Order: sequence, then structure tokens, then C-alpha cells
Amino acid sequence: MSDKEEGGGTDGGKLTSLPPLQRDLASEPNDQREEDTDERDPEEDSTLSEEERLARQRAGHEARRKRAKTAIKKGLVIVNTGKGKGKTTAAMGLLLRAWGQGLRVCMLQFIKARTANWGEEKAARKIGIEMIPLGDGFTWLSKNIENDKDLARQGWELCRQKILSGNYDLVVLDEMTYVLKYGWLSWEEIQDTFDQRPVGMHLVITGRYAIPELIEYADLVSEIVEVKHPFQAGIKAQKGIEF
Repeated sequence: MSDKEEGGGTDGGKLTSLPPLQRDLASEPNDQREEDTDERDPEEDSTLSEEERLARQRAGHEARRKRAKTAIKKGLVIVNTGKGKGKTTAAMGLLLRAWGQGLRVCMLQFIKARTANWGEEKAARKIGIEMIPLGDGFTWLSKNIENDKDLARQGWELCRQKILSGNYDLVVLDEMTYVLKYGWLSWEEIQDTFDQRPVGMHLVITGRYAIPELIEYADLVSEIVEVKHPFQAGIKAQKGIEF
């Protein structure tokens, strides 16, 4: 029997090295997943007629419905990374969706200054969503990096308390990737906390330069790529868009 047939994956026996929260998903058979990925996206295949495209889409839809009946439910670790704009914006959209569904939510922002009063902070106060800035502004403008490191440590202690409290269903750790990249916090310590979180809790981590360990650990990773940005055309940051 091949590794693929034996372990439900193609890693040749590396399944046991995956973080615990990933093993449930990784150990499931790949057969149904491959139904969705064996063929090109019909929307991207210009050789298909409209009838063929619709037939492919219907088949894909039925495959996904079939897969949904046996899919597991678990708390997810979601990472929004990349150099494009929209990582935090996407996380806030997810936060709002979860809140709308009655989930207990919280957002902690590692880089935003504690005195921040951006649009998202104003909105959070109005609707009653907990959003906590932990930093002192953008680190590349900092005049005291050691102070930034101390704030990151203090901020992480608060994050850890929130994650382990049992009072939340979804926690966003905004721009946390930077403190990992700079080495201000160790991945081992963060992973230990993630592993101890309540069953079913979702974590969303945003920021550029997500480290390989975080990417491997996560269940969902999206890389946002900058294709075009108004700043390149001399258009300044605008209220309601950037802040």
C-alpha cells in the first residue's frame, strides 16, 4: 500500500510530525479533495463551452456537498499574510461575521498604538466588540525598539489570558507575524498556548512575513498579493479606506 493510501496524505509518513490540531484534517482521505483539484477551475479554462463549464461547476458543487456530510468540525487557525493590502480588513470582516452569528469575539492589535482611534476602533466601540490596541505605532518609525519589545511581551501576556480564558470563540491577533519575525516572541511559547486553547476556538493571525512554522501549523493560509496600489499613483491614504 502506498503512503498516500496508508496515511491519507502524500508526505511519506511525516503526518506524525504535524501539530496536533492539524492531524485530524491531514489524516482524512484525500479522495474527495482530489475531485476538486484534479481538473482546472472551469472558470479559468477558456477551451470549455458554456454547457461544459456549467456541467463541471455542477459536478464540483455536488462533490463539495458530498464532502461536507463527512467533514469534521474544529477550531481553525487562520493566517492572512502577504505584502498586499487587506489582511487586517479581511480579519475584521470575519470578526464581524462571527459576532453576527453570536460568537464571542475579541481582536488584539500588536502594532496599533494604544491611543489609536482608527475607524475600526470607533466601530467596535459603537457595536460592543472588544478591540484592544497593544503597541506603540509602526515599529519602523520607532525611536525606542526596546520599548516596543516590552510592549509586545506585555501584549502577548494579555493575548494568552484571553485565549485560555474560555470566554471567546474567535480571537484575532492582528499583525502578530511581525513580533515572530523579529524574534521578540518565540514560536514555541506561542504554539504551546495555541495547543492549550479551548476546543472549537478559532484564531486569526495577520501580518506580513508569516514564519514557516506558523504557516505549517495553520489550517487556512491566504497570501494577499499587491497587484496595484493607489499610493503608486500619488493617491494618499483616505479616511474609511486605510484608517
